[in-house]
Amino acid sequence: MQKERLKIDSIPTLGLALSVGVKAGRLVFCSGMAPLDAEGNLVGVGDIARQTEQTLDNLEKVLAAGGAGFEDVVKTTVFVTDARHFQTVNDIYARRFGKAPPARSTVQVGMMHPDLMIEIEAIAVVEDAA
Repeated sequence: MQKERLKIDSIPTLGLALSVGVKAGRLVFCSGMAPLDAEGNLVGVGDIARQTEQTLDNLEKVLAAGGAGFEDVVKTTVFVTDARHFQTVNDIYARRFGKAPPARSTVQVGMMHPDLMIEIEAIAVVEDAA
């Protein structure tokens, strides 16, 4: 199976040993996306809605680099630092994923940066090339 490591210039890896995404055959694996801008700055400190939007914007870029979109996602894992933010995150997530959302797990966790409130990873399946 052929593997392609995805690189998106507007999504910094901050020197971490990871690929933002990997396309393996028809599968696209997206690393956990965080609410970072192109310079690696955290967006929306203290604002879960803004952080969720930025995280999903970054996820969308990785999916696109792998030839996928939100409609191709089959599984996500959403990590939040505070379960009280669940409804806000869920409302934005539902709007972005539409009427056919993927399987999802949502987990409350501690993050590596104290102001980071959300991270989302995803797996997508793309159609066979014609």
